[in-house]
Order: sequence, then C-alpha cells, then structure tokens
Amino acid sequence: MTWNLNTVALLVPLCFMLIGLTVTVLSDPYISRKHRWVMGIILFLSTVLIVQNLLENDLAAGEPRVMLRTAASVLGYTLRPVFLILFLYIVRPEKKYLGCWALAIVNWAVHMTAFFSHLCFWIGPNNHYQGGPLSNTCLIISLILLAYLFYQSVRDYRTARKQDLLIPVLVVLMILISAFLDKHAGYLEQPITFLTFAIVISSVFYYIWLHLRFVREHENDLKARQRMQIMLSQIQPHFLYNTLSAIQYLCEYDPKAAKETTEKFSRYLQGNMSALKDDGEIPFTQELEHTKIYLDIEKVRFEDALCIVYDIRCTDFMLPTLTLQPIVENAVRHGVRGKRKSVGTVRIGTREYPDRYEITVADDGPGFDPNALVMADDGREHIGIANVRKRLEQISGGALRIHSELGKGTVVTIEIPKKQVNAI
Repeated sequence: MTWNLNTVALLVPLCFMLIGLTVTVLSDPYISRKHRWVMGIILFLSTVLIVQNLLENDLAAGEPRVMLRTAASVLGYTLRPVFLILFLYIVRPEKKYLGCWALAIVNWAVHMTAFFSHLCFWIGPNNHYQGGPLSNTCLIISLILLAYLFYQSVRDYRTARKQDLLIPVLVVLMILISAFLDKHAGYLEQPITFLTFAIVISSVFYYIWLHLRFVREHENDLKARQRMQIMLSQIQPHFLYNTLSAIQYLCEYDPKAAKETTEKFSRYLQGNMSALKDDGEIPFTQELEHTKIYLDIEKVRFEDALCIVYDIRCTDFMLPTLTLQPIVENAVRHGVRGKRKSVGTVRIGTREYPDRYEITVADDGPGFDPNALVMADDGREHIGIANVRKRLEQISGGALRIHSELGKGTVVTIEIPKKQVNAI
C-alpha cells in the first residue's frame, strides 16, 4: 500500500480525532455505561471504515484483484447504515430498532450478491466499479435511516433547547452533502471518502450532544436535591411535632379550631411541596399568603404570646419561592421563643425604592451574631438563611442583609432589584 502526501494529510487529522474522542469517552464521568459502549463501537467501526477506504483505493489503483476489492466494497456499503443505527442508540438507547436492523440486513444481503451476480454491482475487467439494478440500495436505505434519525433527534423539540437541535440538523446536512460529493466526484482519487469524514465528524457531534444532555440532567438532579434540601430545611421537626400536638389538644377541647388548624397545616405542607416544582420566581402575594398560613398555625400554639404586625406598602413584584417564610419562621423560632418577655413581636414590611424592592422581617428577641449564623439552641448552621441568600443571588440577583444586636432583636432585609423583576 503506497500513500502519497495527500493521503497522509487526510489520515492524520482523522486518527487524532478518533484517538482524542476515544480518550474523552473513556474518561467522561457523565455518560452512561450503555452510551459508552455504543460510542466505543462507533469509534471501532470508524477505524475499520477508514482502513476499508484506504484498502479499496489502493486496490482500485493497482492490479485487478476482483474478489478482494468486492469484499472491501461490500464491507464499506454494509457499514454505512450501521453507523446511522448506532447514532439512534445515542439519541434513544431504550429502543431496540428491530426495523432498522432489518433494513441493514437487507442492505448487506443485496450487496453480498456481488460475489456471484451483477444484481447490485461488480468489478469490471478494467478494474472499474460497475453499478447494477440495485446499486442504489445502500443510498435508499441510508436516506430512510437518516430521516428516522433526524426525527428521533428532534421529536422533543418543544421541550429541548433550541441550540441542541442544531447538532442533528448539521449531521444530516453533512452526511447528505458528503454522499452527494462522493457520487459526483467518484472519478477523482479519494483515498478516504467524504462520507467517511462525515461519519467521524458526526460521531464527535453526537458525543457533544450526548455529553451536554447528561450534564444538563446532572444539573437538574442537583437542583432537585437543592429544592428538596430547601423544603426539608423549612419543615423543622420541632414545628411538625408541636403543630401535631396542638391539633391533638384542640381535637379534645375545641374540635372546630382543630379542623381549621388541620386545614391550614395541610395548605402549609402543600405550599412547601409546590416549592419543589418552582425553579424561578413567584408573586410576592403568593409567598406572603404561605407565610400567613404558617403564622396562623404558630398563633394557635403561642396565642397572645405572639404578635404579628404587617406594614405591606407594595406587593407587585416577584421573588424566589420560600424566601419570606423561612426568615419569618426564624424570627418566631429564635426571636420570639428565645425572649424572656411574655409577648414577642414580629414585624413584616415591604418598601419600594427607585431601583429595588425591600422586605424587612424584624423581631424583638434576644438577637444573635449575624456573622456566625449559628443558633444558640442547637449549634447548627442555619440552613434556611443560607439557602435563601443563595437563591436570592442566583435567581433574582437580590441580596439578604442581617442586622442583630444582643438584647435588642434582629432585622433581616431582603433586597430585590427592579431591573431583574417582572412586574405582575
């Protein structure tokens, strides 16, 4: 086998591309084991296809060796539809694609007739490829599979990111253009066909598509766990136990109040569960309503020992879900319950400024060190405040400020920039 400079120039980048993609696939922690196997098969068959191209090109330029060249051509035509089926397993690995494999077998069987007939193709006495009546079998079957691959890739276009759809579109265009070039430039010396280049590059594209999808799924899982952590951090065990104990007490002495408290507790839990589905912002009025339900439940327990003062001057803005309620719960839990007086007061207010909205939650409790964010009763970091601060920064670009003085109380201020708030 003799290679000229053009052959080497084509072969070197393909080899580096295959080696680089192999190393990347083996070291990628995001893709599944099944996808890794599929990519491995694609990379192996790509190498086989490159060797087949080089062999067939060398046989076409040398002395006639009909059987060997026929075998090389059959291998090349057999592999082309197989790549498209393997791409389908990357897109939707749960399907079996039996119909597609049946088409690939038909394609292989038709081309195998070249060993004993001129039905599909044959190698003429002048060592030239000659097409028979079924010479377009591979092209037709590949077009069918390519159309099906495109359909499977974009079938979820309504929920997929629009940028992701560019990859299957580019793959289809690249394969069609390469097939056209191979057909109309067949008289030129082609040590490696345009279609082989297209298949290797398509493998890279589909790996990128696969990697992006798995990374996005991983990010969604992290967000789901974060939302679960947020919800669990707000439903404190002491609050559950005390509320259930209060309901049990009311069932015996005030059944009507027990029923009302049970309904409010159910709505409170429902609001926290809804937070698991909300990635973005909700109207302030919705968050305020959820907070009032929580405070109504606490009023059942504390009765006149808890005083709530509202100073709501604006409501037409959005904020991340479970932003106000955990701050108010913190004020009740550590502000009102922690004080020695008989009555504790929590004040909730809102203000509108030219560039922002502000929510303040103030209590007249014993206060604490705002830099430590550690509660005196359990010594644990306050997860609720940390979560609120993080969600404010990530979702709305807002901020949370804490001012506390020992013996005087605590004021928590939530800032929501207007430039990142959609008015209702």
